[in-house]
Amino acid sequence: MSENRIVGSNIISEEEKNEYSLRPRWLNEYIGQEKVKEKLKIFTKAAKQRNDSLDHVLLQGPPGLGKTTLSHIIANELGVNIKITSGPAITRAGDLASILTNLEANDVLFIDEIHRLNKSVEEVLYSAMEDFALDIIVGKGPAAQSLRIDLERFTLIGATTKAGMLSSPLRDRFGVLLELDLYGEEDLSHIVTRSADILEVAIDPEAALEIGRRSRGTPRIANRLLKRVRDYAQIKGDGNIDINLAKDALEFLDVDDKGLDQLDKKIVQIIAENFSGGPVGLDTIAAATGNESITIEEVYEPYLLQIGFLNRTPRGRVLSKKAYDHYGLDYKKDN
Repeated sequence: MSENRIVGSNIISEEEKNEYSLRPRWLNEYIGQEKVKEKLKIFTKAAKQRNDSLDHVLLQGPPGLGKTTLSHIIANELGVNIKITSGPAITRAGDLASILTNLEANDVLFIDEIHRLNKSVEEVLYSAMEDFALDIIVGKGPAAQSLRIDLERFTLIGATTKAGMLSSPLRDRFGVLLELDLYGEEDLSHIVTRSADILEVAIDPEAALEIGRRSRGTPRIANRLLKRVRDYAQIKGDGNIDINLAKDALEFLDVDDKGLDQLDKKIVQIIAENFSGGPVGLDTIAAATGNESITIEEVYEPYLLQIGFLNRTPRGRVLSKKAYDHYGLDYKKDN
C-alpha cells in the first residue's frame, strides 16, 4: 500500500511511461537545483571540448528529485549514448562485464541504487572506473588465469538515496559528487506549470503554486498530483484548474496543506493519543499502525522529520508541538 501513496516519492510502475514524457531533456529546460546545473554546464562543456569522457558522477538525494532525469540530460549534453541499469539488477561480475564491453567511446552508464551493488560486482567495477579495464578470473583452482579486457573510456553515473551506505573505495572513485536538495514551492510551481503545458491542461499560477506547496519538495509528487487534479477538473469542472478547484481536488485526495495524507495523520494521532506524544519505539509505532518497521523508517518518517513534526531521541520518537497544532490535538507542556 505504501508504494502506491499519491504523496509517495517512489515511482509507481504504471507512471514510468508517462513520467518520461514530462522529463526535461536539456539543462536549460531543467528547473531548480541551480548549483548542480551550473557545475554540470561547466563540466560537460569542458569534456565535450576535449572530446573526452566526463569524470564519473555520483548523484545523491531523496527519491523523486530528478537523478535519473539528470543522467539523461548529461548524456544529451555530451552527445553520447546512455545505458541504464540498477544495482540490484547486476547480480554477477559477468553481467557488469557484458554491459561495459558494449559501451562505445565516451558513453554514459547510469546505475540507479548503486549502494545496492553486490560486493563482488563492486570490486570488479573499481578497475573499470579507474583504469578503464576489466580484470576477470577465468577458470578455477590451479588452472585459473587472470584476464584483462580493455574498455572504451566511459562515464559512470551512480544514483543513490543512501550515500552513507556506499563503501569508501567506491565513493572515492567518483570525480563529481552532486547532492540534490528538496525543491522550494516556487520551483515546484514552475515544474507544475511546465508539465501542465505538456499535458495541454490550463492552470492558473495560484493553482500551480498550491499544488507545488503540497508536493513535499519533490517534482515526482508534484507531477502526480497535477495529473490527479486534472482528472478532477475534467469531471467536476470544465477542465481548467483554478485555485478553488485545485484546493477542492487536493482535499478530495486527502492531501493537506503540508503535503500530508491520511497515513501520516494516522501515525501522528497514534503517537499523540496512544503514547502521550512519545518517546515511543519504532517497532511499537509499526505494530500500532499495522506497518513494518522499515516502512515507517524509510517511507513515512523522513518527511515528518523534515518538517519538524517528529524528533528522534535516544529513548524513541517524540512528537513536536507543531504536529499537535497542525492536527488540532491537545498539547500538554509535559510532552
